[in-house]
Amino acid sequence: MTAVTWTASKTETPARVASWRSMDCVTRGLKDEWLALFAEDAVVEDPVGPSMFDAEGKGHHGKEAIAAFWDLAIANVERFEFAMHDSFAAGSECANVGTISAFLPGGARVDTEGVFVYNVGEDGLIKSMRAFWETERALATLRVET
Repeated sequence: MTAVTWTASKTETPARVASWRSMDCVTRGLKDEWLALFAEDAVVEDPVGPSMFDAEGKGHHGKEAIAAFWDLAIANVERFEFAMHDSFAAGSECANVGTISAFLPGGARVDTEGVFVYNVGEDGLIKSMRAFWETERALATLRVET
């Protein structure tokens, strides 16, 4: 499997393009390039609501907090694969439906199904990224691959 598999609509919209770039940066481990996709006052909620990454469930506000989110949630994963099978674009937003597979140290793998919503400004920078997924459902997929 390639790092990003996209079987959804390929119609380019600013939000969809930003989402593609975001996924590409994550799969290649390009933190600085990923951060450059966000507006200065952007918000990341991944997942939406209280979680192991955001105890208060208020999201990560601003580039400094988003960089800290990368260090907490993305940097320790050995490899990501994205499989997006649907995408709905409207106005300055798009909602992608798919699965993110995280390959962890020691051969562990977690598949997270969800809806990933991107909102961009007129400059094409991400104003918000909201990921709707359920921790319990994701953890239920945890397995060690040999």
